[in-house]
Amino acid sequence: MTSIPPFRDPAAPGKPVIPRQDWDRAPWNRWTFQNVRDMVPTTRVWRGEGPASPLPTNLQDIDAIAFDADGISGTIGTFLEEGYADGLLVLHRGKVVAERYLNGMSPHTLHLSQSVAKSIVGTLAGILIGRGLLDPAAPVTHYLPELETTAYRGATIQHVLDMTSGVVFDETYTALDSHMAQLDAACGWKERWNPQWPLHVWDLILSLQDLECPHGASFRYRSIETDVLSFALQRAAATPLAELVSHELWAPMGAQEDACFTVDPAGYALGDGGFNATLRDYARFALLHLRGGELDGRRIVPAEWIAGTRFGADPTLFGGIYHDVLPEGAYHNQFWIEDTARRAYMARGVFGQLIYIDPEADFAAIILSSWPEFVSTIRTRTALAAVRAIREAL
Repeated sequence: MTSIPPFRDPAAPGKPVIPRQDWDRAPWNRWTFQNVRDMVPTTRVWRGEGPASPLPTNLQDIDAIAFDADGISGTIGTFLEEGYADGLLVLHRGKVVAERYLNGMSPHTLHLSQSVAKSIVGTLAGILIGRGLLDPAAPVTHYLPELETTAYRGATIQHVLDMTSGVVFDETYTALDSHMAQLDAACGWKERWNPQWPLHVWDLILSLQDLECPHGASFRYRSIETDVLSFALQRAAATPLAELVSHELWAPMGAQEDACFTVDPAGYALGDGGFNATLRDYARFALLHLRGGELDGRRIVPAEWIAGTRFGADPTLFGGIYHDVLPEGAYHNQFWIEDTARRAYMARGVFGQLIYIDPEADFAAIILSSWPEFVSTIRTRTALAAVRAIREAL
């Protein structure tokens, strides 16, 4: 396994020379996911002036814990060594019981979370819903009337929270002509090689004209849904997304470090996948959820919204390829529900990002990775098996 790409910039020892169009892909992602601010424009998510919320420790040796995934046996130690992990943190009963840094990552390193960002935005939506600033039953066009001319006409805020809008959006990561390729360019991550493509993310949203099914009929994973939600949040609160996350979530929960979002050419903070933070601050986010939205005596997220996220999903809308990893799963409020019995839930991102939250066990695990593949059913099943094994051992 290569820790950083083999080529170096002779003017900056230790820094690899990275192809512009491939900076977020293997093998370059082993370095770039920890150095996103060196690759693309970003905007700060201020941690605020208050003290960091405490994360007490009760460290335990978990490396020898054994588990089985798809008939292959392993241990947590081998999983970390061979699975392209950059960081692992485990919370149990409010304490850090394991904290590991790999591949040059440190406690102060900001790591790209990819689509874990969606759950950050979803949690922000829950806060604004609790404040009465956002109505999940309202049409998207109530907040964004410009979308009356798009396929989002008739969709509700809850539809985009659950990714059930029915709007055609090709999420194929490796196709050069997919909507996802257009989003990569529109958000500023890649060069816009096709002059007909949208100039920025809002421009891309305005271009979506087709429906594949009626709104609310089924779940389809569409990254652009989170961006539609983000624009609605900004409009409802009259505040930019990064500032909203800072004021409503990051500072109140007592983050230790500033976070950041990547920004597109129009200055929009990329809600669907551009969020970067430290391992311990992702853990504080997980702990906030374990505590039902309250941390250190501060009510930050409505308890009703968190309970609704866990118990309000409709599993009949969830199927197809999504059952390969979560055969009893569901999706709701920008979170993956592991199964509709236990109701553990997750934030997940491509290339192996995971925040696993199990309130019943008072347990959470955060894994930050830089896989060689965008998605891997085998690697995801292995990560979940490893997490469950740690949970059961504790």
